[in-house]
Amino acid sequence: MKYKLSVTKGFASAHYLRQYKGKCENMHGHNWKVRAAFCGTQLDKTGMLIDFTDLKAKLDEIMRCLDHKVLNETPPFDKTNPTAENIASYIFEQLKTAETDTAKVAEIEVWESETASATVGEN
Repeated sequence: MKYKLSVTKGFASAHYLRQYKGKCENMHGHNWKVRAAFCGTQLDKTGMLIDFTDLKAKLDEIMRCLDHKVLNETPPFDKTNPTAENIASYIFEQLKTAETDTAKVAEIEVWESETASATVGEN
């Protein structure tokens, strides 16, 4: 049996897209929403894949570095374009430190609005 669990958090930040022709080349802000999902096939002795509290704390730690910032001035987005795809990829890589022997990051979904999101994951 495969288990998958997720938590959802949010942060606010400004950004602009480099090498983009259109209104998003100008600085603007978003109230981002992030869903982080972990998966695995084995539960621990308490019957959990991974503790929600631990996962929320790690996601909060990552998002504190992004919250109320101009992303273009915040590493790694001072060099990498702060697209929803790149933000999702960054969070994915950062969350790998929360993995356990049995629970791995499955996917990260980042919404920049109610109707637009990007998802990254490993198959």
